[in-house]
Amino acid sequence: MSDHLDLLVIGAGACGLAAAISAHDAGGNVAIIEKRATPGGNSSLSTGSIPGAGSRFQVAAGIKDSPEQMISDLTAIAGDHDANNITSLIAHECGRLCEWLIDDLGARMELIIDYRHIGHSVERLHAPKSRRGQDLVDDLLKFVEERDIPLAVGNSAERLLTNKDGDVIGAVVAGVDVFSKKVLLATNGFAANRELVQRFCPEIANVEYFGAPGSTGDAIEWGQSLGADLGNMAAYQGYAAVAYPQGQLLSWTTIEKGGVLVGSDGERFGNEDDGYSGFAAQVRKQGEFAWAVYDEQIHAIALAEEEYAEMSNMGAIKWSNSLQGLAEKANLPTKPLEETIRAYNKAATGSTNDLYGRKKFEMAPLQAPYAIVQVKPGLFHTQGGLKVDNHARVMRKDGSIIKNLFAGGGAAAGISGAKGAMGYASGNGLITALVLGRNGGLRAMHEINMQ
Repeated sequence: MSDHLDLLVIGAGACGLAAAISAHDAGGNVAIIEKRATPGGNSSLSTGSIPGAGSRFQVAAGIKDSPEQMISDLTAIAGDHDANNITSLIAHECGRLCEWLIDDLGARMELIIDYRHIGHSVERLHAPKSRRGQDLVDDLLKFVEERDIPLAVGNSAERLLTNKDGDVIGAVVAGVDVFSKKVLLATNGFAANRELVQRFCPEIANVEYFGAPGSTGDAIEWGQSLGADLGNMAAYQGYAAVAYPQGQLLSWTTIEKGGVLVGSDGERFGNEDDGYSGFAAQVRKQGEFAWAVYDEQIHAIALAEEEYAEMSNMGAIKWSNSLQGLAEKANLPTKPLEETIRAYNKAATGSTNDLYGRKKFEMAPLQAPYAIVQVKPGLFHTQGGLKVDNHARVMRKDGSIIKNLFAGGGAAAGISGAKGAMGYASGNGLITALVLGRNGGLRAMHEINMQ
């Protein structure tokens, strides 16, 4: 690794890889370090879904969308928060970002027209055909390798290096001073740091963490030591339905297309329209487990997703041609489950209002054969972090810039609201990582070239 770098990227998830690629293509001498033995982080564990308002793929599919509509959608669920500027930035740049990934780089992605997912009023998610974030990460790693960008795994940054003026000039990596004109933090959030989760997100602190183990809040510690401001620290992304004991996500398509969640009493306990993140806290209140109930026609739709198909092959789904049989297989009380599904089906047909205010029923009412999956809630990543400007430059509390320091992805304050999980829209984490990573890499090289 050269000791005369233009840009040192700390973290090899989607944010760090995008930053390195963009900086390299702008003429930079770039290197990436990753403290874990394998790159990818939470990006690998995602579905790889990226919203792209106004992309050429939407236009080709006849879908009308715009940055303004996306801002309206995100604001409707997230409200006002510490990163409103980033919401606007992402809405205006995400369409072009998807085109950059697919057209310019060659990522194996497509516009999803089968569903919208929570937070989006039109079909604007772009994802790998497999719906696996690992495929996107593999593509980004391929692009890094093609450019001969050094990527050193198993190398931890211990702290940032600064000069007498407080400007960042590199980092200490595995005990060695590595000097760089610019440094970009792409270390994700702090969900793997139980102490920080308890401090900033206590409502989800006792829920099992299912994300990448490297998300220990390093950027928070380093940034604060330089006077950086923090934003949206109480916000997080949860997941309401992790199949147990398989440990894989039960695709939210099963719920979005008309399935429901019930507790150990066989009854629903909230409005599933809140989405997989927002509903996680409700599931947590039910005790150790909850159960997802849907039917064969919904199952057939979800089978297009590789992870769901794998989960099905693992035996996570129990089937029955009657609700009584379904209750017996899940060891749930029969009568409450039957009454719950009967009442839900009436609401789905418009005969009555839903007890919990659900409005979106898609393929419901549910009909035999029925499926049931035991699930538990999980914490996937935090949404709070260092406050950055539109160029991903880290800011102090007085609004000034910490010179030469950039941050993106989970290391930066996200766009999912000021607190809790209700403000999370599908793709919020990945799109923040990619837009800020790319912007940071380009800005770093712009500043170097202007010197």
